[in-house]
Amino acid sequence: MTNKEIAKQFQYLGEIMELHEENPFKIKTYQNAYLTIRKLPEPLAAMAPGDIEKIKGIGSSTSASIRELLETGSMLALKKYEELTPPGVREMLHIPGFGPKKIRVIWKELDVESIGELRYACNENRLVELKGFGEKTQEDLRKKLDYFQKSLGKYLLADLDGRATDFVASVSKALPEAKLSLAGAIRRRSNMVERIELVVASDNDIAQIFDNQLVAKTGEQDSNYFGLTTDEVPITIYHCTPAEFGSKLFRYSAGEKFLQAFLEKTKGMDFRGLATEEAVFEKAGLPYLQPELREDAWSLGRQFDKLVEPNDIRGVVHAHSTWSDGLHSLRQMAEHAKSMGYGYLGITDHSKAAFYANGLKEDRVLAQWQEIDALNKELAPFRIFKGIESDILNDGSLDYPDDLLAGFAFIIASVHSNLRMDEDKATQRLLKAIENKYTTILGHPTGRLLLSRQGYPIDHRKIIDACAANGVAIELNANPHRLDLDWTWIPYALDKNVLISINPDAHSTGGISDIKYGVFSARKGGLTAEHCLTCMELPDFEGIISKKK
Repeated sequence: MTNKEIAKQFQYLGEIMELHEENPFKIKTYQNAYLTIRKLPEPLAAMAPGDIEKIKGIGSSTSASIRELLETGSMLALKKYEELTPPGVREMLHIPGFGPKKIRVIWKELDVESIGELRYACNENRLVELKGFGEKTQEDLRKKLDYFQKSLGKYLLADLDGRATDFVASVSKALPEAKLSLAGAIRRRSNMVERIELVVASDNDIAQIFDNQLVAKTGEQDSNYFGLTTDEVPITIYHCTPAEFGSKLFRYSAGEKFLQAFLEKTKGMDFRGLATEEAVFEKAGLPYLQPELREDAWSLGRQFDKLVEPNDIRGVVHAHSTWSDGLHSLRQMAEHAKSMGYGYLGITDHSKAAFYANGLKEDRVLAQWQEIDALNKELAPFRIFKGIESDILNDGSLDYPDDLLAGFAFIIASVHSNLRMDEDKATQRLLKAIENKYTTILGHPTGRLLLSRQGYPIDHRKIIDACAANGVAIELNANPHRLDLDWTWIPYALDKNVLISINPDAHSTGGISDIKYGVFSARKGGLTAEHCLTCMELPDFEGIISKKK
């Protein structure tokens, strides 16, 4: 091991001990060892044990640990603390400028045990009230987390969406005569993407517009396949002639499983040299499919009605205000939704069990209802519905007694606590909530956080069947971190005639715009406006939730 590697081990040991509030003098010893070792001119591996112990700032105990590292590559002391610390909490120690003391507060007081959960907690403003935090600290941490997660090689669609649009615009401006389109996972609107991909059809050399920063890649036999080296986000560019634009765009937009199924179905056919994607499908004798539907084999050969569009959404359902953990007031949320052209807002602040999110106790629910009544008079014909995101408790019951539940216009039932469940327990917990006569919508069914936390396992078929039997809609939570219900289960839900509710789970006025990511994901599952609860006009939406009540 190099001196730098050894020093980092002592730095890590000091931090993880501080995380567990160990003896500060011991922690200081390891911190000093880190500072000393990293400045040593001579490699410790080349020194005799007696000489290591004589180094100023290195005592017998530290010297023994150094020898342990040199001989085994690890330290028993460090292993001990690693075993006491969840992997996600240890990973937080790698976030620049986010020290052990703050990590401990978040871990112990919010039960946050992964980077993704921490990022989501920032988005829900859960750090603001913690000791040693505040709005500025939370925002600073959010930026650090964004940078940290982007470095892991995968991105949420929302993280690259705007960047990709800007990149296409810049290339289009530089090559006005060229045909071009996004390709790959970002064009299919996949939940997670690894790069921006672009097909550029031009008879001219395109290297100049990229300042000669295109690096040829191997693995593609019949195309000019480049990586762009100057951008912090990976970009792949496929260069072809205009005459073959459709062939190349189809090839590089298709998901692996979809493409494999397509080639098996059209064995022996030659799809080279086609100018449009429509020509590819026509030659194959198959119905044209929107890019979102080219992820998997299930859609191949099927005819789809017009897929849901962002402008089909008529109301904002599932939004939080300052009554619980939102950044903006109820008035601000309502006025912003109205200004965006929506006809109604279903406000759903957290219920009382979500104490960490300032959940509403009974008296505060009644006070919020009074504010809603006043705002409805003022903002008519725009309508605010009295909703709640009711926690599904451990036994599957809903938060609040029945007499209060009966007063809400609709209820989103969601799991937020005790997420470590096996499939049977998680399924039974959800089934009981679905069977509750007051449940209108099942919220984010698996509780997942993309790139961060797998959802708890559930029997999706049983859950969807129960929703069908009880007239409960299923949320497709449009927050880019969730996108839960996963789009792969939408076809089954449609077969069972279960409504999908595309909800932003907005914790600020800006969060309402996340609706589009829910729409993108829903399109992948073939959702139409007809089967989307939030695509209903105000009278129809009110009729559906009233019927459920």
